[in-house]
Amino acid sequence: MQKPYRDYSSYLRGLFGCRVHKITIDAGLTCPNRDGTLGTRGCIYCNARGSGTGASARGVPIAEQIRSAKSYLAARYKARKFLAYFQSFTNTYAPLPKLRDLYGQALSDPDVVGLTIGTRPDCIPDPVLDHLRELSRHHLVWLEYGLQSAHDKTLEIIGRGHSVAQFCNAVERSRSRGLPVCVHVILGLPGETLEDMLETADFLARLDIQGVKIHLLYVVRGTRLHEWYSQGRYRCLSREEYVEACAAFLSRLPPHVIVQRVTGDPHRDELVAPSWALEKQKNLAALHRYMEDHGLYQGRFC
Repeated sequence: MQKPYRDYSSYLRGLFGCRVHKITIDAGLTCPNRDGTLGTRGCIYCNARGSGTGASARGVPIAEQIRSAKSYLAARYKARKFLAYFQSFTNTYAPLPKLRDLYGQALSDPDVVGLTIGTRPDCIPDPVLDHLRELSRHHLVWLEYGLQSAHDKTLEIIGRGHSVAQFCNAVERSRSRGLPVCVHVILGLPGETLEDMLETADFLARLDIQGVKIHLLYVVRGTRLHEWYSQGRYRCLSREEYVEACAAFLSRLPPHVIVQRVTGDPHRDELVAPSWALEKQKNLAALHRYMEDHGLYQGRFC
């Protein structure tokens, strides 16, 4: 079934001629918004675990993380090639020699055809970008920047610790080196209306970006957002509200932008609300049905 947006798996299959799957890597790095460098309390939705798997803390080397995941993904999804996804925390937040070693460990596996580096727009110095450009001569290398919203007032509320201007600067410097950029955004952030969310879509449509990940803001145990939710200071989007917002967001993105994700994957044991966030396939089906019923598709209102 053809999706109403340019999906990531089809893009990768077009590049490599086979099923390509991401392998999540935990490199044991941290974040300036967590270690006190920025003097902030961190993002309101991030707990001590963050997006980490805990593999690094358990002493599992990157090579072993890849070997273990390859076996599982090949059996379940028939994947033949893989991208090493440095996801946990900020994966350019370390001295360059250490980053060289971490990236090199991942690329030493013959079935790993590239890297996806999750990071912040205020943690991407030019020497790191130069190194990634060199790696991109022989491998697929994507940078994933967490923006979340195009509104500085929202970034302040959620404790991001960086500005929209810093994000724009990071994108410009990345693209000047030919590195493709994927942007993370969150729908349902505190204080944002549907209009605010769509302004973020329009903002991204004017930038030189190549991909986007759209997330639902869900409440994770042990976060400031959890406190706000318990105090009645935050209300989660309903499934219907999220589907409407996501569909409208996609319709404002240029057709060439690769949509890597349209919903999140919360940890079942950490999720507080909304419970429907765990129903990934049902949520995807609802989004596709809504877009078909309303004549919407990516780029419709770009």
